[in-house]
Amino acid sequence: MTASIRKRILTGDRPTGKLHLGHYVGTLMNRVKLQHEYETFILIADVQALSTHWDRPEVLRETVREVALDYFAVGIDPAVSTICVQSMIPPIAELSVIYGLFTRMNKLRHNPTLKTEAQSYGYMKGDDLMLGFDKLTYGFFGYPISQAADITFVRANLVPVGEDQVPHIELCRDIVGWFNQLYGRGAQVIPQPEALVGDIPRLSGLDGQSKMGKSLGNAVLISDDDASILESVMRAVTDPQKIRRNDPGHPEVCNVFAYHRVFSPPDEVACIERDCRSGTLGCVEDKRRLARTLQQLVEPFRQRRAVWESRPDDVTDVLMSGTARARAEGEETLQIVRQAMGIDYW
Repeated sequence: MTASIRKRILTGDRPTGKLHLGHYVGTLMNRVKLQHEYETFILIADVQALSTHWDRPEVLRETVREVALDYFAVGIDPAVSTICVQSMIPPIAELSVIYGLFTRMNKLRHNPTLKTEAQSYGYMKGDDLMLGFDKLTYGFFGYPISQAADITFVRANLVPVGEDQVPHIELCRDIVGWFNQLYGRGAQVIPQPEALVGDIPRLSGLDGQSKMGKSLGNAVLISDDDASILESVMRAVTDPQKIRRNDPGHPEVCNVFAYHRVFSPPDEVACIERDCRSGTLGCVEDKRRLARTLQQLVEPFRQRRAVWESRPDDVTDVLMSGTARARAEGEETLQIVRQAMGIDYW
């Protein structure tokens, strides 16, 4: 009997800095579980990082390794998952060019995820992405095309994403659908990937803002020590109506309580909610409880990370071997694509 072929997953991160708990809740935690169920490729998207950090390429040399260390720290197993570096896989760049030939500008212009990113980088005027031409770069505008190449170069079936990234996957599906229609004559040349959306809501920054980031000072890093975690949590925004310790609280509007709901045991969450509403639990103690919970969470991460930090050559070997395997898959995909297009000249 023929063994069943496991479906493929493609996922990854832009190496713009060390990863934080928002990454852990949004994708990393799910990747650790899924790597044993699916054939998993994890892309360190350094070229994508240059779409917003094009003037600071020197930061990537260190952050690529930092992201890899964070992967190992949370439990991604390089013996199971293939970890690869985007810029060292030329087939991705060639696929990006091919997809860009027939993807319409209007599709990119109205992508809601791209518009949200554009607003954060000051690339928009009003609600129209096209009005920011004085700042908007081709690399940023074409990000969804490049992302489609990232996903399809290994012919991935599934892409684990947060709810906010679903429009990118839908655009990728459109691009693949157009390619198959143009060159497949009704056949599926490239698999149309599907979004695999996690069931945990997006984690806001500690300051209550929707986006968590190291540069914003509102994140807990996966690699943070206990003192840094406590310092970060003590700055967190709580219930604005709870001025004094004994004032009745409103957990439903408290950002610290939102973290408890994600990271604390259910019985402790119920206790915190009860004591907060009754006024017997103050915000300072509530934050200290959360800090202890997060410290316990990341302790095994720090231990695993330390082991890999002491073996830098092994980190390099993992990245080189994973990239070589991914590059070979990309070359196979390009051969399929060229044959379908009729440009496999010799």
